[in-house]
Amino acid sequence: MEITPKGLAALTGGTIQGDENVRLTGFAKIEEAREGDLSFIANPKYEHYVHTTKASALLVGNDFNPDGDFSATLIRVADPYATLAQLMRYAESLKPQPVGIEQPSYISEGVNIPDNAYIGAFAYIGKGVSLGKNVKIYPQAYVGDGVVIGDDTIIRAGVKIYEGCHIGKRCIIHSGVVIGGDGFGFAPDNGKFKKIPQTGIVVIEDDVEIGANTTVDRATFGQTTIGEGTKLDNLIQVAHNVTIGKNNVFASQTGIAGSVHIGDGNMVGGQCGFAGHITVGNYNEFGAQSGIPKSVGDRNRLMGYPAVDYRQFAKNQVYIKNLAKLYDEIKKLKQ
Repeated sequence: MEITPKGLAALTGGTIQGDENVRLTGFAKIEEAREGDLSFIANPKYEHYVHTTKASALLVGNDFNPDGDFSATLIRVADPYATLAQLMRYAESLKPQPVGIEQPSYISEGVNIPDNAYIGAFAYIGKGVSLGKNVKIYPQAYVGDGVVIGDDTIIRAGVKIYEGCHIGKRCIIHSGVVIGGDGFGFAPDNGKFKKIPQTGIVVIEDDVEIGANTTVDRATFGQTTIGEGTKLDNLIQVAHNVTIGKNNVFASQTGIAGSVHIGDGNMVGGQCGFAGHITVGNYNEFGAQSGIPKSVGDRNRLMGYPAVDYRQFAKNQVYIKNLAKLYDEIKKLKQ
């Protein structure tokens, strides 16, 4: 990408303070930026870098008024971080995209490949697969029989999508993801565990992103569902018959046990664990390493195991810190 602050202002609706024609060729962290880079200030603790950064331009808030001298051109916008994300998406869209079918790859007879799609080398496309416009399937991906993939979805190298699963439009599925593997279903029988066939599917709705090496199990029957706009980080386990609503975010190493129902707009920190067969409402926040053993309503902020209100969690930590002192005092009283 090569652009000027004048061009960026036209794209973002921002206003300029400084040289509107300086040449910008890339993005960088404010403390590491060089001439030609665009950076940003969204957190007050980084504001002092305005005096030392070598970036040619900075995205800043409309109310940002630094003291002293600085050399960077300022582009004032309502939300610098959101604007940076917008510009980075724009820059990505300018990059050339792969198209066509690389060889060797296997495409089952009768599968229609849209003209602008991409099938990478060593990819496998099973029988009855339906591919949308502009789909990108990178090398060594496996797409099982009857899978449906919507328009503009990207399937990265090494993804495995088992038979019958549905992927929506504009999804991004990163390397190592397995969608539709068998759920963990076994029934005790005379001292042994017999497998329960997992006959359902996985449905990934539109605009979902799934991070590397995450697994989403197929349902025992029916479907496991990841709702529209939800984002899953790397190394997450979603068990069979889980239903996740719209616009949730889950950080790495979270585990969701079977038949959990999660609503919309939840934010889940890393290494959280959800017990099976519970219901979680909407717009909750779960701190990292929280354990959720029972159902939760709406708009809670929870931490710890078992998860409690974050204010109670903070109090509990103080109590735990003082246990040794309290023990010593009780021991003296006994004496």
